[in-house]
Amino acid sequence: MKTSEPLTETAAEDHISGICFKTGPPRRIGVELEWFLDDPHAPTRPLAPMRLTAAVASLRDLRLRARITSEPGGQLELSSLPAPSLTACVDAAAADLHSVRHRLRREGLALAGHGHDPWRRPRRLLDEPRYAAMEAYFDRSGPAGRAMMCSTASVQVCLDAGTEEPGPFGHGRRWLLAHLLGAVLVAAFANSPLSTGLPTGWRSTRQAVWAALDPGRTLAPPTDADPRAAWTAYALDAPVLCIRGSEPHAPWIVPHGLTFRGWLRDRDGAYRRPTLADLDYHLSTLFPPVRPRGYLELRMIDAQPGRDGWIVPLAVTMALFDDAAASEVAYRAVKPLADAAGAEPAPRNALWRRAARDGLTDPELHATALTCFAAAREALPRLGADEAVRQAVDAFTERYVRPGRCPADDLLDAFAREESRT
Repeated sequence: MKTSEPLTETAAEDHISGICFKTGPPRRIGVELEWFLDDPHAPTRPLAPMRLTAAVASLRDLRLRARITSEPGGQLELSSLPAPSLTACVDAAAADLHSVRHRLRREGLALAGHGHDPWRRPRRLLDEPRYAAMEAYFDRSGPAGRAMMCSTASVQVCLDAGTEEPGPFGHGRRWLLAHLLGAVLVAAFANSPLSTGLPTGWRSTRQAVWAALDPGRTLAPPTDADPRAAWTAYALDAPVLCIRGSEPHAPWIVPHGLTFRGWLRDRDGAYRRPTLADLDYHLSTLFPPVRPRGYLELRMIDAQPGRDGWIVPLAVTMALFDDAAASEVAYRAVKPLADAAGAEPAPRNALWRRAARDGLTDPELHATALTCFAAAREALPRLGADEAVRQAVDAFTERYVRPGRCPADDLLDAFAREESRT
């Protein structure tokens, strides 16, 4: 079917069902890394838009393996190619980041890893139709949309969907594991307790922002149903964020209360007929904590501090999914969390809210994290992880997981020390 032909509801259902879970034995891994850009000499000050634009433009001629893009608030995103192993993924992303940091240093800038901008208010720098439409859509329900677009950053781990057959690698089980383990990952890697320089009451303010957004496109679909059927229904019943102009300079429409299924069924001619290209674009505007894109895109982890802090969530997450023994341990460890989550979907349910607010000070999440990190660490040699990756996981475990802390606690401690001096 041509992407420009009018689409039927049956064809839309078949298309979504056919692309959302591409199954087979887990073999590949990828990572998407978002960063804020700071002036190291004045990290709390907003960068001049022209300076930021020039810095990003200077990266375009670098020979990177990853795709490099900008988010609406100027955040930089590096999206790796699928890699055949953890080591290959880490090596490729680390090499790209080294090149990016070296070039930014010439511009007097540096990458900063925060889940939510600790100091600056949200401001949209990219003047593109997609982001203008997104801003108009989210503004209808409050300020969280602008904060999400312009003030958040993450580590997104991308894993194969799994097999058709049941078992540790079955796609249905990996789908459920992602939504329960996701709360543990939120708690362990929470790194966004500040906004405009003050504590927000959340260790992951980024997750609090996501939980406050339009539920039709940011909450998880049902995890107790067939994953393909659940995602297909979710996608078609999600609100349409925008209808793109049919000509290059035509205005984009931001409809009120129109689901994609409603658009397909529109017989009054209120809108032009949707196409396959419109459906693919619609799917790109859905932001649940776990997004099936043929593979699983885990979107719940805050951007991490330090040069190589991103390696730990990547390594731990892959180990708990792609090593059969570790996956079995993790699945048994997180299953009891389903009762704590209740009926409401992530990230609004009680479990995910506890993870975002309390991190690993929550006793249940702390105990589960200890079990999961131990299983991941045991699996890393079997997955071929090198000594540097294993040491990074060991250091994170000793610094944060064992004592029931997360990176956000370092920022809160620093804030408390500064307050005590004034």
